[in-house]
Amino acid sequence: MAKVAVVFHSGYGHTQRMAQSVAQGAGAELIGIDADGNLTESGWESLAAADAIIFGSPTYMGSVSWQFKKFADASSKPWYTQAWKDKIFGGFTNSANVNGDKHSTLHYFMTLAMQHGGIWVGTGLNYNNTKASQRSDLNYLASSAGPMAQTAGDASAAEMNPGDLETARRFGARIAELASRFKA
Repeated sequence: MAKVAVVFHSGYGHTQRMAQSVAQGAGAELIGIDADGNLTESGWESLAAADAIIFGSPTYMGSVSWQFKKFADASSKPWYTQAWKDKIFGGFTNSANVNGDKHSTLHYFMTLAMQHGGIWVGTGLNYNNTKASQRSDLNYLASSAGPMAQTAGDASAAEMNPGDLETARRFGARIAELASRFKA
């Protein structure tokens, strides 16, 4: 069985809830980036030991939060030694708007993973794009690169869309399954 780590920053709890869904699907360890953009030493050790790393950040102003960016910049130490080379990577995000430029955040994650010599995994899910589709459908926001969630700016984390959370859970399961295959 592969070891999966979900490293994330959450400003208001929405991304944390999504991270929990991803981790549930993957059987993963959750590693939170604190409000100052830092990880504990044990968090860095968990990332080093992981077979797969899943990034999570809210989309703020068309990209990752500054706290996630600080973590990414600090990852130059494992980058220098190629410590994360050939690990499986994925990522997810949430924003208040339906589009909200979330794809920019996922592309940021992909670039970071590629800089580390990683192998990117997308959702592997079809889209629900018919007249019969409902907002609570799986992968309703139609992202191949990684799960995207949309939560109204005045909604709590408890009010997140169940389809977005199920998309995140299935994504986590896919990452774990592929990491196990790759490890074997």
